[in-house]
Amino acid sequence: MSETWTIRKVLTWTAQHFEKRQVDSPRLTAEVLLAHLLKTGRVRLYVDLDRPLSKEELAAYRALIERRMAGEPTQYLTGAKEFYNRPFKVDARVLIPRPETELLVEAALRALPKDAPSHALDVCAGSGCIAISLAAERPQTSVLATDLSPGACALARENAETLGVSSRVTFLQGDLFAPVPADARFALVVSNPPYIASGEIPGLSVEVRREPHLALDGGRDGLDLIRRVIQGARRYLAPGGLLAMEIGETQGAAVKELLHAAGYSDARVEKDLERRDRLAFGTQPVATEPRA
Repeated sequence: MSETWTIRKVLTWTAQHFEKRQVDSPRLTAEVLLAHLLKTGRVRLYVDLDRPLSKEELAAYRALIERRMAGEPTQYLTGAKEFYNRPFKVDARVLIPRPETELLVEAALRALPKDAPSHALDVCAGSGCIAISLAAERPQTSVLATDLSPGACALARENAETLGVSSRVTFLQGDLFAPVPADARFALVVSNPPYIASGEIPGLSVEVRREPHLALDGGRDGLDLIRRVIQGARRYLAPGGLLAMEIGETQGAAVKELLHAAGYSDARVEKDLERRDRLAFGTQPVATEPRA
């Protein structure tokens, strides 16, 4: 007689297995994967703890466990990640949105009027989580977003359509500012560029190394893309417009100096909830440069 595997038993075994193999949040990961497989919510799992799983369900769940053990991120396995209270589709084409990037969205929203038309530019858009969140929270704002990866742009467009803002968010494939019309001006330029130093990438967790290299590698010192964003945004920001970026926790002083050198006013760095440098800002000067 074959052994009966209930939801309770499967979750207990999987959580213990994940814990032994040092998978982050073992119980939560086990629940998220099983809820995804059964097309239900995690709360429902507890209502149905004594429900037996079929052979087909067990086989499919075992396959998910093996993929997770091999280092595939949970969010890629489920195909979803919540960001700023909205569900975003994610897969191996894009970086998985992080909670700290929600702080960047909050800061960017402060630069956009709630009840007046405005224009924003998102550079290195990835899944579209920043651009789409801005458009969803500011119904009169239109957002132009760029990304070098055609796959990321395709996924971002799908997210914009699903979340109902595709009429106000445009995704263009290209290198940073290259696809942006020369005469465009924005109240806000926002970016979460790659900022990990190339030499640090081999030491990252196997899960992070499964994410797109293009979205991680910031060059020798991690500042290659940050430098280009800081320089390029000056051309496209309207007077008084804000540049807002996510940066690495050790980069605050260097980025602040780069902002000063590029001619921004009110250059500043803010910390995340862990009290680590995470956000950098610069304001486009309002006064024009005096002519020689």
